Amino acid sequence: MTVSLWVWAATIAGLLALVAIDIWHARRPHHVGFREATTWSVIYIAASIVFGVLILVFSGAEPGTEFFAGWLIEKSLSVDNLFVFAVILSTFGVPDKHQQKVLLIGILGALVMRAIFIAVGAAAIQRFAFTFVIFGAFLIYTAIKLVRSHGEQPNVGDSRAVRMLRRVIPVTDDFPENSALTVKRDGKRLATPLLVVVVTILSVDLVFALDSIPAVFGVTESPYIVFTANAFALLGLRALYFLLIGLLDRLVHLHFGLAIVLAFIGVKLILHYAHTVWSWVPEIPTAVSLAVVILVLAVTTVTSLRATRRAGIAQSVGPDRG
Repeated sequence: MTVSLWVWAATIAGLLALVAIDIWHARRPHHVGFREATTWSVIYIAASIVFGVLILVFSGAEPGTEFFAGWLIEKSLSVDNLFVFAVILSTFGVPDKHQQKVLLIGILGALVMRAIFIAVGAAAIQRFAFTFVIFGAFLIYTAIKLVRSHGEQPNVGDSRAVRMLRRVIPVTDDFPENSALTVKRDGKRLATPLLVVVVTILSVDLVFALDSIPAVFGVTESPYIVFTANAFALLGLRALYFLLIGLLDRLVHLHFGLAIVLAFIGVKLILHYAHTVWSWVPEIPTAVSLAVVILVLAVTTVTSLRATRRAGIAQSVGPDRG
């Protein structure tokens, strides 16, 4: 898919407009209720669908399918990331009214880091076709690790990034009323706990990018589609967090679904490279990839909700049987 410079410029301008709206909306610390989270989640999902339809109309079925497949993969991986975000916010005891600003800064930082990784990944793929095998093997390894490490709580309060920050600048004990990241007291510049939380989330985002970028390159080689799929998946993440925060504990099988998706994309990448060497090796079409992602996520969501419902019923009737 060839994208002209003016299309890139128009797309980035549109994304920056969405970012500006998000920043303006989060300018005032406040509790984000279910209605507000639902409204903004619908807006971002609708914007993503409209963008995908535009690609379908102006670029054809293949690029459009690649965008929706990439967007779904990134969105599903983002939902898994929300578990870690919830742990971070809980570990540091971030007040409810400050959470959306912390998430917004973390998401914007993730978008910048992924743009850098996309540029590096695209350059590597163009120069070294074997990069597909490296990406594929890494995704398969990540899938195995995701299943094995499920349930382990990350030690976010004592990460290397946090220790480095504390060495550079003293940190206050209290959260500011205005969501400031730094304050000036007695002529000295001090960091607030919110800055520590932001640094923690950004360091976690760096790790997440290592998984997500190879995954989306598994369905498309177009840097434009990789970037826009990541951007639209990330921009709605703040609202999605407040919408799903009460449901995260119920998605008990999500890690299995994500592991299957990552392993599948890993195999697809390896087959793609093998096909360039031996033409008789089959490739997995993008439409099949999209169907697999939708099916796996749907099945794991249904089984998760059934499992938690049965567990809830068992707990409710347990005391009576005793």
